[in-house]
Amino acid sequence: MKSFNEQVYDIVARIPAGRVATFGQIARMIGRPRMARFVGYASNNKNSWHLPWHRVVFKDGSLCGPGFFEQQYKALKSEGVKFTRDKKVRMDEFQWNPERDDIPMDIRDFPLVF
Repeated sequence: MKSFNEQVYDIVARIPAGRVATFGQIARMIGRPRMARFVGYASNNKNSWHLPWHRVVFKDGSLCGPGFFEQQYKALKSEGVKFTRDKKVRMDEFQWNPERDDIPMDIRDFPLVF
């Protein structure tokens, strides 16, 4: 059985470009609805930095803290994500719904190109 963090990474790896998921949404998707905070903790693992963490936001569309805010904002904007005036993601338009949206290939299946 996969660890909690491995399950989180599997979900984050599948969030398509131009979509976002919330910490709570990811926790619910792996059957641990009260562990949204631990999804955030999983993002701090250096072994997961290759994943598209910029696509994970708070439930109200807020971006992460000051150390990552500008980088996350620019990355999402470059993928076509639209924001409100106070720089929150328009969740009604851009929140990922795996049942509605095509589930992409896991990005970890792509070969590394140097």
